[in-house]
Amino acid sequence: MLTPHEVATLILVKDTPNHAELDRAALDALLEHQLVSLEESASGHQRPCITVRGGAFLSAVARMR
Repeated sequence: MLTPHEVATLILVKDTPNHAELDRAALDALLEHQLVSLEESASGHQRPCITVRGGAFLSAVARMR
């Protein structure tokens, strides 16, 4: 079960190009639930990306609205 803050962080990972301001605790929870993964960018920095599972979660949330 995700907290509202973790859901908001998942949405930000999907929609925001600047991930520097993401809450680390929420991001760690999303990594643990395998909703995001860390991918290395061309500049060598790790960047969070939505996984297939994370995308499915967001689609399910969108259908509930």
